[in-house]
Amino acid sequence: MNVIKTEIPDVLIFEPKVFSDERGFFMESFNQTVFEEAVGRKIEFVQDNHSKSTKGVLRGLHYQVEPYAQGKLVRCIAGEVFDVAVDIRKDSETFGKWIGVNLSSENKRQLWIPEGFAHGFLVLSEEAEFLYKTTNFYNPRSDRGVAWNDPYIGINWPLI
Repeated sequence: MNVIKTEIPDVLIFEPKVFSDERGFFMESFNQTVFEEAVGRKIEFVQDNHSKSTKGVLRGLHYQVEPYAQGKLVRCIAGEVFDVAVDIRKDSETFGKWIGVNLSSENKRQLWIPEGFAHGFLVLSEEAEFLYKTTNFYNPRSDRGVAWNDPYIGINWPLI
């Protein structure tokens, strides 16, 4: 597993080693030890979510407040999305900054988005299936959002 740092130090890209031949491919999509070494702390995932969306659908920007804040490990298993993490930690040097990464069934990359970030994605392909692991359960009373077109954040969404 190749771990790629981003401009926001706590947000990481995980790129698996893919072994391909005439039969197809094999890859290790998650390894707890490698993951925890990369993020520098113990992480427990408690819920997996799966969504399917069509081209042009923008989901997000979502987050949950304490005590139900969620870290997310996200990936696209069919199609392609432009995935965004926005730092909403008020005491952070990167508060209000965002990272955008193309995740696809082709590149098989995953993005780690820690607690304290808003998350969203835009579907670039005709359809996309999106999987994500979360560190806390969904709690509707803690669910919050940031406008996808917030002028302070200024996300440069493709296709829009």
